[in-house]
Amino acid sequence: SESISVELESIEKNIDNIEKIKEKLDSTRLFYDKCCKELSLVRKEAAVMLQDNVNSELEPLKLIDAKFRVEITQKNLEKFNADGADNIKFLVKLNKGANEGEIHKISSGGELSRLMLALNLVLSGSLNRKTIIFDEVDAGVSGAVANAVGVRLQTLSNFQQVLVVTHLPQVASRGTQHFRSFKNSNNDHTYSGITELNYDDRVEEIAKMMSGEKITHEAKIMANKLMENS
Repeated sequence: SESISVELESIEKNIDNIEKIKEKLDSTRLFYDKCCKELSLVRKEAAVMLQDNVNSELEPLKLIDAKFRVEITQKNLEKFNADGADNIKFLVKLNKGANEGEIHKISSGGELSRLMLALNLVLSGSLNRKTIIFDEVDAGVSGAVANAVGVRLQTLSNFQQVLVVTHLPQVASRGTQHFRSFKNSNNDHTYSGITELNYDDRVEEIAKMMSGEKITHEAKIMANKLMENS
């Protein structure tokens, strides 16, 4: 009958459409697989460069035995997405004979801050502008290492806004702005805040970092030198 013919024709059209959709899906999958492979190759090349550049920054930051590595593995098929087919992990081994682990799981506060400083410094030219906050970046360091941290933070600030909590004069002297935190209390309340320092105030504060509450003449001379050199 006519109705059966119409229904049969509709079924045949649907079958044709399904075949076309399958062909398009197959071709899209092939194109996606090709793009994933190309992206993985580029990532592996970039990973080697990133490893070398980050590792070259670790010794000056007193992470002498640390080793940074980028691990790239393939995702499970169901997790393939717009970012490609790769799982990427940043791994680090902090000491000789120590286990390697993911950078955010194996590092202490000071070590993680310095690792992130090295990583951000290497990537600074290719990242979108942002604000980076470092706390304890100078934990456990002094002297030449403190100066190396200060120089690298200053370099990074050419590309990103950098906020640093520090107790080291070599780091504090290199900031564009310097704020001192304080805590006061009265009979009923304790409150804290920050105040921005001018040049003379900065010299006083940096001298205090070196000699304690009682500022010596020598500390003030050194503080002036640090400010002038920065």
